[in-house]
Amino acid sequence: MSFVPSEITSVFATILVIASFLTSALTAAMGLGGGVAMLAVLSVGLPVTSVLPVHGVVQMGSNSGRVIIQRRHVVLPLLLWFALGSLVGVALGASVVVSIPDALAKWALALFILWSIYRKKPSATAQRHGKTYFVVGGAISSFCTMLVGATGPLVAALLARTGLIKQPLVATHAACMVIQHGMKIVVFGTLGFAYAQWAPLIAAMIASGVVGTWIGTRMLDNLPEATFRLGFKIVMTLVSLHMIWQTF
Repeated sequence: MSFVPSEITSVFATILVIASFLTSALTAAMGLGGGVAMLAVLSVGLPVTSVLPVHGVVQMGSNSGRVIIQRRHVVLPLLLWFALGSLVGVALGASVVVSIPDALAKWALALFILWSIYRKKPSATAQRHGKTYFVVGGAISSFCTMLVGATGPLVAALLARTGLIKQPLVATHAACMVIQHGMKIVVFGTLGFAYAQWAPLIAAMIASGVVGTWIGTRMLDNLPEATFRLGFKIVMTLVSLHMIWQTF
């Protein structure tokens, strides 16, 4: 089996391994942004039919490394409800993935993220989100991931509204993304995507991503909460504007 799939060059494969390291470090340090950046890089040189399946496996590997490294900060109770919602969202998304315009999906996602981070949120209600909130959030975000791929900012926006501080927010976000990408991988495999030919390259990207996650986690641990919140909002804004820009 060749290390580099026939659809891409060796140079681009090397770029992807390096990009996986850099984007994983960004996500581990700031909570998000790496998935969107990785999707953008993949879109430059991969066939359009391969972008979302490959992105899903790489991001699942990167986020799994983040969960392992940051496992003591994961808020476990909400994961079950998020997973239940994700099952519904992925199933619905798989049935309509070819019928919704990509531009419409990206605009809706970007505008929702901007609304989530800039709306005035009463502090007294920050911790009141229960089972229904996470089931619905899992369904909506997982539906969207079947259409646009990188919904990390949407999941981060949902979690940020619960009042989680930096380490629990980043770690729990990673666990949610493992659930979401895992389900997406199964769906694309069922639809016939040939993962085997991409396996060596994906493995290398996941390995470099784990190293990036370790470095990014060290940065997160030393980052003041106020600085993290500001950086989180800036990254959220940039990825939202990038989604909108892609539609033109």
